Amino acid sequence: MADITVRPMTSDDADRVLAIYQAGLDGGDASFETTAPTWAAFDASKLPDHRLVAVGADGIALGWVAVSPTSSRAVYAGVVEHSIYVDPAAQGRGVARLLLDALIASTDAAGIWTIQSGVFPENAASLALHQRAGFRVIGTRERIGRHHGRWRDVVLLERRSPAIA
Repeated sequence: MADITVRPMTSDDADRVLAIYQAGLDGGDASFETTAPTWAAFDASKLPDHRLVAVGADGIALGWVAVSPTSSRAVYAGVVEHSIYVDPAAQGRGVARLLLDALIASTDAAGIWTIQSGVFPENAASLALHQRAGFRVIGTRERIGRHHGRWRDVVLLERRSPAIA
C-alpha cells in the first residue's frame, strides 16, 4: 500500500471517478443506481470537504469516497451518508480501507458525528470493511427498493465518532 496515497478529489478526477462509479454499478451489488451521474450532478450532491481519491504511483485514481448530507435540517448537520467505490482491478489492495480511514479522519476533524451507509447484504466485502472500521449494523431495511426487477434489502450501518462529545 506504500504506492497508494489518498488526496482530495478535484474536477480533474471526474472522468476516472465516474468510470470507477459505473464499474461498481455494473457489478450489480453497489447501489440501486444503474448509471453514474454526470459530473455536474455528482459535484452538486457531494460535500466538497469530504471527497477523496486513492491514487497509485502513476497518479491514476484507484478508488474514491465522498459524502452527502442526510438532511437539510440544522439538527442533522453532523450526519452524512457516504459512498465508496474501488476500481475492480485495484480491489484487494487495501484501497477501500485507506479511503475509509481518511474519510473518518476528515469527518471527525470537521465535527461530523455520524457517518452512515446502506449496503446490499450480498456485498459481503463492503459489510466486512465497514465493521472493521468501527461501523455497526443498525438493521436491515427489507425489500426497500427494486433493482433490476427484484426487491432488494439494504443493511443500514453507522459509525458514531468517539471524538465528538
